[in-house]
Amino acid sequence: MYRVLICDDQPDIVNALKIYLKPEGYELLTAQNGKEALEMVKKQSIDLILMDIMMPVMDGIVATD
Repeated sequence: MYRVLICDDQPDIVNALKIYLKPEGYELLTAQNGKEALEMVKKQSIDLILMDIMMPVMDGIVATD
């Protein structure tokens, strides 16, 4: 099973991605900003990150730099 981190501050987008990915068997994790995403990546193995580039606290561009 692949672990996917969805990093977005818009609940509608997160929910839409969950609707499409969960039935396919992916384990889904969520973060609301780049800082939360980085903290999660340090603690566990994640196979794929779907990250927004415009978020509060830390945007996706800074988080992936």
